Amino acid sequence: MKIEAEFVRSVVDASAIPRRQFPEVALVGRSNVGKSSLINALVRQRLARTSAAPGKTRLINLYRVTVGHGSPRLLVDLPGYGYSRGGGTAAAAFEVLTQSYFARASTHGQMGALLLVDARHPGLVQDRAAWQWLQSVVTNVAVVATKVDKLPRGQRIRAMRELASVFEDAVLPVSAVTGEGLDELWKLIDRLPSSPNPHRPSPPRATPQKR
Repeated sequence: MKIEAEFVRSVVDASAIPRRQFPEVALVGRSNVGKSSLINALVRQRLARTSAAPGKTRLINLYRVTVGHGSPRLLVDLPGYGYSRGGGTAAAAFEVLTQSYFARASTHGQMGALLLVDARHPGLVQDRAAWQWLQSVVTNVAVVATKVDKLPRGQRIRAMRELASVFEDAVLPVSAVTGEGLDELWKLIDRLPSSPNPHRPSPPRATPQKR
């Protein structure tokens, strides 16, 4: 499968994203859930910067991708939620940039969103809040469980059952390390963009996650 991918730009405000240029798929998730690593695994190159420290992505990062002879898609890497060390800067970045990005849903006819959750921590309060909110702002959304390679078989089975129960939807297990689920994820990205939902409530607040 031939994959073409390139970094387009980083923006501080969603108004800088070209309107209606390509179908868009936004990646939403807690800080350090593995969005950048997953992008790199999908495109088979080190395209997105990764870091072990949470809260590093504070811009909207745009990547143009094309699979095979298909049409280009814009992958949109949004700031992570759930981390607010440093005076709440990361929290503010998530709230402001995510709000401005999804406010475009009323004028962009081809937008979808993937909620990335850590398979090792199913059912976190903030992930459930993010899922409810995403369903109210975008018509086509899906849940992807990252880092499944870090779970033994028995724990993984239990985690995936719990995730499906919590989100009341199918959850796609993927691994940026082993490549599991990436072909299925590409298919999901290809069909995900859809007509938007006009309702735009405020996004979930980004506060430290208690465990």
